[in-house]
Amino acid sequence: MKRYFADLHIHIGRTKSGKPVKITGSKTLTLSNILHTAKNQKGINIVGIIDCHSPEVIEEIEDLIFEGKLEELSEGGLLFENETLLMMGSELEVYDTTCKGPIHVLCFIPTLKMMKKFSCWLESQLKNIHLSSQRIYATGRELQKQVKAVGGLFIPAHVFTPFKSLFGKGVERSLTEVFNPELIDAIELGLSSNTEMADHLKELHQYTYISNSDAHSLQKIAREYQVIQLDHLSYLEFEKAIKRKDGREIVANFGLDPRLGKYYGTTCAKCFTRIKQGMVECPNCGSVKFTKGVSERIKELSDTSEHPKRPPYIHQVPLEFIPGLGPKTLQKLLNCFGTEMTIVHDATFEELLDVLPEKTASLILKAREGTLNFHAGGGGKYGTVTE
Repeated sequence: MKRYFADLHIHIGRTKSGKPVKITGSKTLTLSNILHTAKNQKGINIVGIIDCHSPEVIEEIEDLIFEGKLEELSEGGLLFENETLLMMGSELEVYDTTCKGPIHVLCFIPTLKMMKKFSCWLESQLKNIHLSSQRIYATGRELQKQVKAVGGLFIPAHVFTPFKSLFGKGVERSLTEVFNPELIDAIELGLSSNTEMADHLKELHQYTYISNSDAHSLQKIAREYQVIQLDHLSYLEFEKAIKRKDGREIVANFGLDPRLGKYYGTTCAKCFTRIKQGMVECPNCGSVKFTKGVSERIKELSDTSEHPKRPPYIHQVPLEFIPGLGPKTLQKLLNCFGTEMTIVHDATFEELLDVLPEKTASLILKAREGTLNFHAGGGGKYGTVTE
């Protein structure tokens, strides 16, 4: 068995021809750029690109296969330059009559043939097949059945964020209000929660948790990820890991300390002032409109203090959050160590000192050890490292 780094929620900003896919995504976030950055800069072995239903993205995948850069695997998935597994996915928005609000979900499809079939079905259910995260005009359960019909995996995305998520706005209390629990394969936690927080909901205990970047730019790839134990790279091996079969499994989740996430605490929707429990108006501007934080929402939903045995959830601070570590310094580190995974996990303090001032090197070590201090984020603003 081998261990691989995986980030399974990466958007495409633009197609090869420059047309938008994820409108809020960076123009440099193309399929080819994602694959090169994940392999050569980030050190990520498995990438889930979740806009592969878009026809021009499918065309680019076919072009890369023709050029010999992508190889279709017999067990599903595509191998990029013999090293990096591409998991083809689609992020969709469910908002049927059973939903309290919109819910984003991830659908992973094993083969290009099945992705084309899925895309063809989606075209009759979406207003614009070319764009990411589109509202699907089918029920949550209908979508689940269609994903299973093409051999896919169905995963509710960033389930606690205040907007467009399962527990943020989508349901009152239970996922069964919208979905068939037996057709859910895993749960994506999102940037403002972790394993310990999510396990306060008993109905989630049966599922594997995944932690991903939801990257809208190349820089954000691998700000959250997991280490997965597989025999080799393929879709089938990944599916076994999600279902914890034959020794395949997620062995660790790496994610932001929830306090660094954009939605950890409840804040004023107007001026982002932190709102404490019991407040009825913002003490700063007087607004009565609040953005409920993930921490408060989970307290509302909590129905158990028992937690199942899980892989460790390790609070990892992305290099971009480290004070004093700008783009030029990061490039020096990459020139020395190769990938960000090597910098974050393996570089010794002495090796870092060859490139960095002692203070910055110490912060990277503190981030690795989980001993940095933070100001909590909320209302759409990230938390900050206070050193």
